[in-house]
Amino acid sequence: MVTVYYDNDADLGLLAEKTIGMVGYGSQGHAHALNLRDSGQKVMVGLYPESRSRASAEAEGLEVADVPEVAKAADVLMVAIPDHIQGEIYRTEIAPNLRPGSALMFAHGFSIHYGEVIPPPEMDVMMVAPKAPGHRMREQFLDGIGVPGLLAVHQNATGNAREIGLAYAKGVGCTRSGVLDTTFKDETETDLFGEQTVLCGGITALINTAFETLVEGGYPPEMAYFEVLHEMKLIVDLIQQGGFNYMRYSVSDTAEYGDLTRGPRVIDEHVKENMKKILADIQDGTFAREWITENHEGRPRFRPLREEARTSQIHEVGRGLRAMMPWLDPKEV
Repeated sequence: MVTVYYDNDADLGLLAEKTIGMVGYGSQGHAHALNLRDSGQKVMVGLYPESRSRASAEAEGLEVADVPEVAKAADVLMVAIPDHIQGEIYRTEIAPNLRPGSALMFAHGFSIHYGEVIPPPEMDVMMVAPKAPGHRMREQFLDGIGVPGLLAVHQNATGNAREIGLAYAKGVGCTRSGVLDTTFKDETETDLFGEQTVLCGGITALINTAFETLVEGGYPPEMAYFEVLHEMKLIVDLIQQGGFNYMRYSVSDTAEYGDLTRGPRVIDEHVKENMKKILADIQDGTFAREWITENHEGRPRFRPLREEARTSQIHEVGRGLRAMMPWLDPKEV
């Protein structure tokens, strides 16, 4: 069984008198920084000089400085910038300024696992990965709940890496719900696999394919949107609350029978074989190399794919329907 840590397992006192540096103030960085501040910690935010996030961080009363300055001052430095730029920023702005005996932390294991960041052996290197987007993490912290998280230790130079990581996890609120002990490898590979096959790639491809099938079958696009996209949240909420059994208990017998008999025809062994190939690309570093190269080349494939997806029929239909439902707080990118 995986070890799970809670509030009683963590000592915030280990962070007393320490400066926590936060490199980045985006989705994750802002939530980490604000939660730690509200937990009584001294936080500095490291950003590049022209960053638009400087004003936001300063408006919250946080001390903001350039990344090299924060790296010099920090006793614990959390890197919360996008994966694809971590390697370059680490090599040019962080590594030359790290203080001996300080700890280096990450909110995702990508850069360490795939060798984009290679810390000096005398440093503690840990990961605290909250399992929620940053804005949700902040909301739950303010509600007194906290989101679950993962803790991993890559280097334990001082002998206190796990304890410091747990203190940090308590500071951001994760120990309120539970922190699972893991490794950089397992967190990185399962996270990428989940994103690609289910949470982002799999679910959007499944919804879009079902939408196209109904529209091509002669049904109104608006009806197709409601049936295969709008109602998705209702089903996922039931699954999150009580698993597959509670969802099936909550829907009609007709829906449950269709689920049990037709679902395996849609997601069949061919789909599983494709998933295994995707997992293999993650495990051997193929995906990581592809993504790093894509960014080094200026994103020549990513940008057109993003634009095509943002102007698809299901998006246009959905935009109109969401405008009819202001209680959803519709968002546009």
